[in-house]
Amino acid sequence: MLKDLLYTGIGAAVVLKEKVESEIKKLEEEGKLKTTDAKSFLDSIEEKGKAEEEKFKNQLKSTLKEVLDELGVATKVDLEKLKEDLK
Repeated sequence: MLKDLLYTGIGAAVVLKEKVESEIKKLEEEGKLKTTDAKSFLDSIEEKGKAEEEKFKNQLKSTLKEVLDELGVATKVDLEKLKEDLK
């Protein structure tokens, strides 16, 4: 379910990016937008998108860690400690 949600979000982002690029290209062709302005705008959107992606990843990691802690699932660190204790 989580995997499907992630794929849906990524798909939506790709579709949105393609639509924005298409509309900007139309504005360029109609002479309503300079090429340099379009490039600057697209770069700005890409930078913001990357920042939001990083923020989302961090929030997702934090949420997953909380869920695993609540469920009492052993982590790699826990398993390694157990291996050392058994030696």
